[in-house]
Amino acid sequence: MKHNMQILQELAAKNGPLCVGLDTDPSYIPESILKTFKSPAEAVLEYNRQLIKKIADDKSACCFKVQIAYYEAMGLEGIKVYAETLKLVKESGLICISDIKRGDIAATAGAYARAHFTGDFETDIITINPYMGFDTLKPFTEYCTKAGKGIFVLLRTSNPGMVDIEQKELKDGGRVLDQVGNELERISQEMKATYPDQTCSPVGAVVGCTEESDAKALRDAYKDIYFLIPGYGAQGGDAKICGTLMKEAGGTVNSSRGILCAWKKDADCTAKVEAGSVTMDDIVEAAAKAAIASKEDLLRF
Repeated sequence: MKHNMQILQELAAKNGPLCVGLDTDPSYIPESILKTFKSPAEAVLEYNRQLIKKIADDKSACCFKVQIAYYEAMGLEGIKVYAETLKLVKESGLICISDIKRGDIAATAGAYARAHFTGDFETDIITINPYMGFDTLKPFTEYCTKAGKGIFVLLRTSNPGMVDIEQKELKDGGRVLDQVGNELERISQEMKATYPDQTCSPVGAVVGCTEESDAKALRDAYKDIYFLIPGYGAQGGDAKICGTLMKEAGGTVNSSRGILCAWKKDADCTAKVEAGSVTMDDIVEAAAKAAIASKEDLLRF
Protein backbone atom coordinates (compact mmCIF):
# COMPACT_ATOMS: atom_id res chain seq x y z
CA MET A 1 0.00 0.00 0.00
CA LYS A 2 1.26 3.44 -0.93
CA HIS A 3 0.64 6.11 1.66
CA ASN A 4 -0.91 9.40 0.51
CA MET A 5 2.28 11.43 0.90
CA GLN A 6 4.01 9.04 -1.51
CA ILE A 7 1.13 9.45 -3.98
CA LEU A 8 1.42 13.23 -3.62
CA GLN A 9 5.18 13.09 -4.22
CA GLU A 10 4.58 11.12 -7.42
CA LEU A 11 1.82 13.46 -8.60
CA ALA A 12 4.12 16.44 -8.03
CA ALA A 13 6.75 14.80 -10.22
CA LYS A 14 4.12 14.27 -12.92
CA ASN A 15 2.02 17.47 -12.76
CA GLY A 16 4.43 19.90 -11.13
CA PRO A 17 4.64 21.00 -7.49
CA LEU A 18 1.75 23.48 -7.31
CA CYS A 19 -0.90 23.09 -4.61
CA VAL A 20 -4.03 25.16 -5.26
CA GLY A 21 -5.45 26.51 -2.02
CA LEU A 22 -9.24 26.51 -1.90
CA ASP A 23 -9.47 29.16 0.80
CA THR A 24 -12.54 30.30 -1.07
CA ASP A 25 -14.06 33.30 0.67
CA PRO A 26 -17.25 34.68 -0.92
CA SER A 27 -15.52 38.07 -1.16
CA TYR A 28 -13.15 36.53 -3.73
CA ILE A 29 -16.08 36.22 -6.15
CA PRO A 30 -17.37 39.37 -7.94
CA GLU A 31 -20.58 40.71 -6.43
CA SER A 32 -22.44 40.47 -9.75
CA ILE A 33 -21.75 36.71 -9.84
CA LEU A 34 -22.67 36.18 -6.18
CA LYS A 35 -26.09 37.72 -6.84
CA THR A 36 -26.91 34.98 -9.35
CA PHE A 37 -26.80 32.30 -6.62
CA LYS A 38 -29.20 31.61 -3.77
CA SER A 39 -26.41 32.02 -1.21
CA PRO A 40 -22.69 32.87 -1.01
CA ALA A 41 -21.96 29.25 -0.05
CA GLU A 42 -23.64 28.01 -3.22
CA ALA A 43 -21.47 30.38 -5.28
CA VAL A 44 -18.33 29.15 -3.51
CA LEU A 45 -19.23 25.53 -4.27
CA GLU A 46 -19.73 26.29 -7.97
CA TYR A 47 -16.43 28.19 -8.16
CA ASN A 48 -14.66 25.28 -6.47
CA ARG A 49 -16.38 22.74 -8.72
CA GLN A 50 -15.37 24.45 -11.95
CA LEU A 51 -11.86 25.29 -10.79
CA ILE A 52 -11.10 21.77 -9.54
CA LYS A 53 -12.16 20.31 -12.89
CA LYS A 54 -10.17 22.87 -14.88
CA ILE A 55 -6.99 22.44 -12.81
CA ALA A 56 -7.23 18.64 -13.06
CA ASP A 57 -7.81 18.79 -16.82
CA ASP A 58 -4.87 21.18 -17.28
CA LYS A 59 -2.61 19.07 -15.03
CA SER A 60 -1.30 22.32 -13.57
CA ALA A 61 -1.28 21.13 -9.93
CA CYS A 62 -0.72 17.99 -7.88
CA CYS A 63 -3.15 18.72 -5.06
CA PHE A 64 -5.68 21.05 -3.50
CA LYS A 65 -5.54 22.44 0.04
CA VAL A 66 -8.95 23.15 1.55
CA GLN A 67 -8.82 25.57 4.50
CA ILE A 68 -11.72 24.62 6.73
CA ALA A 69 -12.03 28.03 8.45
CA TYR A 70 -13.48 29.70 5.35
CA TYR A 71 -16.24 27.09 5.24
CA GLU A 72 -16.93 27.19 8.99
CA ALA A 73 -17.40 30.95 8.64
CA MET A 74 -20.35 30.29 6.31
CA GLY A 75 -22.17 28.25 8.96
CA LEU A 76 -23.90 24.91 8.42
CA GLU A 77 -24.26 25.47 4.69
CA GLY A 78 -20.55 26.20 4.50
CA ILE A 79 -19.69 22.94 6.26
CA LYS A 80 -21.77 21.08 3.66
CA VAL A 81 -19.85 22.90 0.92
CA TYR A 82 -16.60 21.86 2.63
CA ALA A 83 -17.62 18.19 2.59
CA GLU A 84 -18.74 18.42 -1.03
CA THR A 85 -15.47 20.12 -2.01
CA LEU A 86 -13.49 17.25 -0.50
CA LYS A 87 -15.51 14.82 -2.63
CA LEU A 88 -14.89 16.88 -5.76
CA VAL A 89 -11.14 16.84 -5.15
CA LYS A 90 -11.22 13.08 -4.57
CA GLU A 91 -13.10 12.59 -7.85
CA SER A 92 -10.50 14.71 -9.69
CA GLY A 93 -7.76 12.17 -8.99
CA LEU A 94 -5.58 14.70 -7.18
CA ILE A 95 -4.62 14.68 -3.51
CA CYS A 96 -6.74 16.57 -0.99
CA ILE A 97 -5.04 18.33 1.93
CA SER A 98 -7.46 19.48 4.62
CA ASP A 99 -5.94 22.48 6.35
CA ILE A 100 -7.41 22.07 9.82
CA LYS A 101 -4.32 22.60 12.05
CA ARG A 102 -5.69 20.44 14.85
CA GLY A 103 -3.76 19.74 18.04
CA ASP A 104 -5.16 18.66 21.39
CA ILE A 105 -4.86 16.13 24.23
CA ALA A 106 -4.80 12.50 23.19
CA ALA A 107 -8.52 11.63 23.53
CA THR A 108 -9.62 14.78 21.71
CA ALA A 109 -6.90 14.34 19.08
CA GLY A 110 -8.28 10.85 18.49
CA ALA A 111 -11.71 12.31 17.85
CA TYR A 112 -10.22 14.83 15.41
CA ALA A 113 -8.38 12.01 13.62
CA ARG A 114 -11.59 9.99 13.24
CA ALA A 115 -13.48 13.08 12.08
CA HIS A 116 -11.06 13.91 9.27
CA PHE A 117 -9.71 10.50 8.28
CA THR A 118 -13.12 8.75 8.19
CA GLY A 119 -16.73 9.69 7.58
CA ASP A 120 -18.20 12.79 5.94
CA PHE A 121 -14.96 14.82 6.17
CA GLU A 122 -12.56 12.06 5.13
CA THR A 123 -9.50 13.43 3.39
CA ASP A 124 -6.05 12.29 2.28
CA ILE A 125 -3.75 14.51 4.36
CA ILE A 126 -4.35 16.99 7.19
CA THR A 127 -2.32 19.74 8.84
CA ILE A 128 -1.43 19.36 12.52
CA ASN A 129 -0.29 21.78 15.25
CA PRO A 130 2.24 20.04 17.56
CA TYR A 131 2.53 22.71 20.24
CA MET A 132 0.50 20.92 22.92
CA GLY A 133 3.20 18.25 22.92
CA PHE A 134 4.32 15.35 20.78
CA ASP A 135 1.91 12.89 22.42
CA THR A 136 -0.86 14.73 20.56
CA LEU A 137 0.56 13.47 17.24
CA LYS A 138 0.07 9.77 17.98
CA PRO A 139 -3.67 9.47 17.12
CA PHE A 140 -2.88 10.95 13.70
CA THR A 141 0.25 8.91 13.01
CA GLU A 142 -1.74 5.75 13.76
CA TYR A 143 -3.87 6.52 10.70
CA CYS A 144 -0.69 7.04 8.69
CA THR A 145 0.39 3.51 9.62
CA LYS A 146 -2.90 1.64 9.32
CA ALA A 147 -4.71 3.56 6.59
CA GLY A 148 -2.01 5.25 4.51
CA LYS A 149 -3.09 8.74 5.50
CA GLY A 150 -0.67 11.66 5.73
CA ILE A 151 -0.06 14.62 8.03
CA PHE A 152 1.76 17.91 7.61
CA VAL A 153 3.01 19.14 10.99
CA LEU A 154 3.72 22.84 11.54
CA LEU A 155 7.49 23.34 11.59
CA ARG A 156 8.46 26.75 10.22
CA THR A 157 5.40 28.68 9.16
CA SER A 158 5.21 31.65 6.78
CA ASN A 159 3.62 34.24 9.10
CA PRO A 160 5.77 37.01 10.67
CA GLY A 161 4.67 36.00 14.18
CA MET A 162 6.38 32.61 13.89
CA VAL A 163 9.41 34.21 15.56
CA ASP A 164 7.42 34.45 18.80
CA ILE A 165 7.53 30.68 19.37
CA GLU A 166 9.10 28.67 16.56
CA GLN A 167 12.38 30.62 16.55
CA LYS A 168 12.82 30.74 20.33
CA GLU A 169 16.15 29.40 21.57
CA LEU A 170 16.07 26.53 24.06
CA LYS A 171 18.29 26.40 27.14
CA ASP A 172 19.90 23.15 26.02
CA GLY A 173 20.56 24.48 22.52
CA GLY A 174 18.65 24.78 19.29
CA ARG A 175 15.28 26.35 18.66
CA VAL A 176 11.73 25.19 19.30
CA LEU A 177 11.31 24.43 15.59
CA ASP A 178 14.47 22.28 15.66
CA GLN A 179 13.01 20.19 18.47
CA VAL A 180 9.82 19.72 16.47
CA GLY A 181 11.84 18.78 13.40
CA ASN A 182 13.87 16.22 15.34
CA GLU A 183 10.66 14.58 16.56
CA LEU A 184 9.29 14.43 13.02
CA GLU A 185 12.55 12.86 11.87
CA ARG A 186 12.30 10.26 14.65
CA ILE A 187 8.73 9.37 13.67
CA SER A 188 9.69 9.25 10.00
CA GLN A 189 12.47 6.78 10.72
CA GLU A 190 9.98 4.59 12.60
CA MET A 191 7.62 4.73 9.59
CA LYS A 192 10.27 3.07 7.41
CA ALA A 193 9.40 -0.23 9.06
CA THR A 194 5.87 0.07 7.66
CA TYR A 195 6.83 1.65 4.33
CA PRO A 196 10.36 0.41 3.58
CA ASP A 197 10.22 0.93 -0.19
CA GLN A 198 8.66 4.39 -0.33
CA THR A 199 10.66 7.52 -1.00
CA CYS A 200 9.20 9.86 1.61
CA SER A 201 7.55 9.66 5.00
CA PRO A 202 3.77 9.94 5.48
CA VAL A 203 4.66 12.51 8.14
CA GLY A 204 5.46 15.79 6.40
CA ALA A 205 6.24 19.30 7.60
CA VAL A 206 4.91 22.79 6.92
CA VAL A 207 7.86 25.00 5.95
CA GLY A 208 7.15 28.50 4.64
CA CYS A 209 9.04 30.06 1.75
CA THR A 210 9.03 33.66 2.97
CA GLU A 211 12.56 33.57 4.46
CA GLU A 212 15.67 32.17 2.81
CA SER A 213 17.67 31.82 6.02
CA ASP A 214 16.27 28.45 7.11
CA ALA A 215 15.40 26.91 3.75
CA LYS A 216 18.65 25.07 2.99
CA ALA A 217 19.31 24.10 6.61
CA LEU A 218 15.85 22.58 7.06
CA ARG A 219 15.97 20.80 3.71
CA ASP A 220 19.40 19.32 4.53
CA ALA A 221 18.31 18.31 8.02
CA TYR A 222 15.15 16.46 7.01
CA LYS A 223 15.91 14.81 3.68
CA ASP A 224 13.14 12.18 3.83
CA ILE A 225 10.38 14.55 4.90
CA TYR A 226 8.03 15.98 2.30
CA PHE A 227 7.24 19.67 2.76
CA LEU A 228 4.05 21.68 2.41
CA ILE A 229 5.35 25.10 1.42
CA PRO A 230 3.04 28.07 2.10
CA GLY A 231 3.79 31.74 1.51
CA TYR A 232 4.22 31.68 -2.28
CA GLY A 233 2.28 34.26 -4.28
CA ALA A 234 0.13 36.70 -2.31
CA GLN A 235 2.30 36.33 0.84
CA GLY A 236 5.44 37.29 -1.11
CA GLY A 237 7.29 33.98 -0.99
CA ASP A 238 10.03 33.48 -3.56
CA ALA A 239 10.11 30.69 -6.17
CA LYS A 240 13.87 30.36 -5.66
CA ILE A 241 13.37 29.57 -1.97
CA CYS A 242 10.68 27.09 -2.98
CA GLY A 243 13.23 25.47 -5.28
CA THR A 244 15.58 24.90 -2.34
CA LEU A 245 12.79 23.41 -0.23
CA MET A 246 11.66 21.12 -3.08
CA LYS A 247 14.99 19.28 -3.20
CA GLU A 248 15.56 15.82 -1.61
CA ALA A 249 12.12 14.34 -0.71
CA GLY A 250 10.48 17.36 -2.33
CA GLY A 251 7.48 19.46 -1.52
CA THR A 252 4.28 21.03 -2.77
CA VAL A 253 3.96 24.81 -2.96
CA ASN A 254 0.64 26.33 -1.99
CA SER A 255 -0.93 29.36 -3.63
CA SER A 256 -4.43 30.42 -2.63
CA ARG A 257 -5.36 34.08 -3.17
CA GLY A 258 -2.86 34.42 -6.01
CA ILE A 259 -4.98 31.94 -7.97
CA LEU A 260 -8.49 32.44 -6.55
CA CYS A 261 -8.30 36.22 -7.01
CA ALA A 262 -6.34 36.21 -10.27
CA TRP A 263 -9.31 37.80 -12.04
CA LYS A 264 -8.58 41.03 -10.14
CA LYS A 265 -5.33 41.39 -12.12
CA ASP A 266 -6.80 40.24 -15.45
CA ALA A 267 -7.58 43.21 -17.72
CA ASP A 268 -10.45 41.46 -19.52
CA CYS A 269 -12.05 40.36 -16.26
CA THR A 270 -11.79 43.74 -14.58
CA ALA A 271 -13.33 45.41 -17.63
CA LYS A 272 -16.19 42.92 -17.53
CA VAL A 273 -16.63 43.48 -13.79
CA GLU A 274 -17.00 47.21 -14.41
CA ALA A 275 -19.49 46.52 -17.20
CA GLY A 276 -21.39 44.01 -15.03
CA SER A 277 -20.89 41.22 -17.56
CA VAL A 278 -18.26 39.03 -15.87
CA THR A 279 -19.18 35.35 -15.55
CA MET A 280 -18.06 32.41 -13.43
CA ASP A 281 -16.36 30.99 -16.52
CA ASP A 282 -14.30 34.20 -16.79
CA ILE A 283 -12.92 34.08 -13.25
CA VAL A 284 -12.28 30.32 -13.46
CA GLU A 285 -10.30 30.86 -16.66
CA ALA A 286 -8.26 33.64 -15.00
CA ALA A 287 -7.53 31.36 -12.04
CA ALA A 288 -6.54 28.50 -14.35
CA LYS A 289 -4.12 30.75 -16.25
CA ALA A 290 -2.59 31.89 -12.95
CA ALA A 291 -2.13 28.25 -11.89
CA ILE A 292 -0.30 27.43 -15.13
CA ALA A 293 1.90 30.51 -14.73
CA SER A 294 2.68 29.54 -11.12
CA LYS A 295 3.58 26.00 -12.15
CA GLU A 296 5.94 27.30 -14.83
CA ASP A 297 7.51 29.75 -12.38
CA LEU A 298 8.16 27.02 -9.81
CA LEU A 299 9.61 24.62 -12.37
CA ARG A 300 12.37 27.13 -13.19
CA PHE A 301 14.20 26.08 -10.02
